[in-house]
Amino acid sequence: MSGNGDEALARQLDWRAILLGVLALLGALVLVALVNLQMSTDRERDEALAKQARTYEVIIRAGQLSTTIAQAESSLGRYVVSADKAIGRQYADAMGRATDQIERLDATTRDDPALQQRIGALRSAFNARSKELNETALYSVFKRDRDALGAYYQVSDTQARAALETRLTAVVDRERDLLGQRKLEAAALLASSRTTTTVLAIFGLLTVLGSIVLGALMVQAVRERAHADADAAASAARAGQLHEAVVEATAQLREEAREREQAEERLRQSQKMEAVGQLTGGIAHDFNNMLAVVLGGLELAKRHLHQGGTDAARHIENAMEGANRAATLTRRLLVFSREEALLPASVEAGKVIHGMSDLLDRTLGDQVTVETRDQGLGWRVWIDRHQLENTLLNLAVNARDAMDGRGTLTIATGGAALGENEVGENAAGDYVVITVSDTGSGMTPEVLERVFEPFFTTKPVGKGTGLGLSQIFGFVRQSGGEIAIDTEIGLGTSVKLYLPRYTGEAVAEEDAEAHVEAEGGERVLDILVVEDDPRVLNATVSALTELGHRVTSIDDPLAAPAAIDRLESLDLVVSDVLMPGQTGPEMIAALEPRLAGVGVLFLTGFAGEAGADAFGGHPVLRKPYTMAALARAVAAAAAPRSM
Repeated sequence: MSGNGDEALARQLDWRAILLGVLALLGALVLVALVNLQMSTDRERDEALAKQARTYEVIIRAGQLSTTIAQAESSLGRYVVSADKAIGRQYADAMGRATDQIERLDATTRDDPALQQRIGALRSAFNARSKELNETALYSVFKRDRDALGAYYQVSDTQARAALETRLTAVVDRERDLLGQRKLEAAALLASSRTTTTVLAIFGLLTVLGSIVLGALMVQAVRERAHADADAAASAARAGQLHEAVVEATAQLREEAREREQAEERLRQSQKMEAVGQLTGGIAHDFNNMLAVVLGGLELAKRHLHQGGTDAARHIENAMEGANRAATLTRRLLVFSREEALLPASVEAGKVIHGMSDLLDRTLGDQVTVETRDQGLGWRVWIDRHQLENTLLNLAVNARDAMDGRGTLTIATGGAALGENEVGENAAGDYVVITVSDTGSGMTPEVLERVFEPFFTTKPVGKGTGLGLSQIFGFVRQSGGEIAIDTEIGLGTSVKLYLPRYTGEAVAEEDAEAHVEAEGGERVLDILVVEDDPRVLNATVSALTELGHRVTSIDDPLAAPAAIDRLESLDLVVSDVLMPGQTGPEMIAALEPRLAGVGVLFLTGFAGEAGADAFGGHPVLRKPYTMAALARAVAAAAAPRSM
């Protein structure tokens, strides 16, 4: 019996050993499973938190981009209204910051292909909007205030702006949705982890009865999970604090920007008053010199006429020369300020350059040699002659500065047949090419890349505004042309203007300084003169009467219909442009049914915002004018009706 008992006990011990071994193995497996679950949970938790932090960063950067674009549009609006260069720089700086913010947003989302597509669409929408805003800014750069204001209102609500806002909103909405989804995933992860841990713990307790080690490990795992939850809550709290800090910093930056704008406005006003004082002082000095010549010459002529002297004619000629110089100065001031009416005409570039030779010599100084070559093939362009002269003068002054006042300036004309987009964005066709070359220092690639940007200049403070080449660029583009620059450090620079060839009827250019008498065989005209200034009205009537015409005059454009009804015959209406109550073009438009077969001639010294289209195709004679110029203008205006 004892042997059988020992064998039974041994068998019991063996089964217990086997059971303990199985239980130990199951306990070890449960322990390994718990460890792996904890490591996986920690890794997935860290990944979820990193994704949430990245989502918060994208949302914050998108908000900063939206704020910067709004600041840029606001600065553009103030620049359009004030035409202040400092505000234009604020607009340019804001657009630069917006570009940088898009680049940082793109770098932040490199690992998300779907978001990268949205960022690409956002970049395209921003580029389209930037192009609209830059074109609007260019109008103010050229001092075309009304066009700039109109363009600003037009671009305030465009498809490009709507697309930009839609793309920006899509990025933010997508990230917010993704943030909510990731929060749900994190919560589901934690719930799943809890469920799995509970099942394994129950299974371990059933398989390893009273296993203190396994129980201790499970308690430790639960504690670690509790710590993980606390860490997640702390991370969320830190994210909230970061958001509050960003909001507070943004408000502080806006307040600082407002204070800075107020200080800059006071500084701009001070600088503006100083510039106005310098400008008016210089103009007053030049006009006093010219008026001294005019008044002195007329007084000497008067004395000689009373005393029977023989030099009266010479003194009158001197007075006329002074008056012509004053008129030339006034016209150049109007051209510079872009306040003179734009009157495009058929122009031969070679003749324009030849007529500027004296002006270039006086402006550039004796140390700059000016050479001209005309190989324009007789081709003409349709352009405002005075703007073309101003463009060439600006290029010549820039070249002189690049040569430090000493060197050779070459202005050449030629012709070229260009294919589409061969130079910039040109259309295919024939182009007149004007090349301005210097022997100066040349430009670096960095300067060449920015040379047409408004407000960019390499000159010292107070020596340049950075508007010259941008104005030239805008003028050439508005004329349907293109501009190109060839430069090399130490060898000089060549600026080439490509202007479309004009193939219409060539009209001979008048010589403004010619003094010829009207031909005696011209017919006598019945002329109505409309002018609100009594002195100018008397002078115009006297001049037309001296030319042999029958003249009726009125000083109020609103009285023109009644005056026409009283006339038995009318061949020509000679009218001022800017008058109280009604402008000259408005008066002619209202009288159009009464003026069948009647010529129209406008006289103006300042046409305000009126362009060439406002004159309805009628000829315009700029004040002041000579008797010969008036005779030619009257004959030309009445010519179609005299046939």
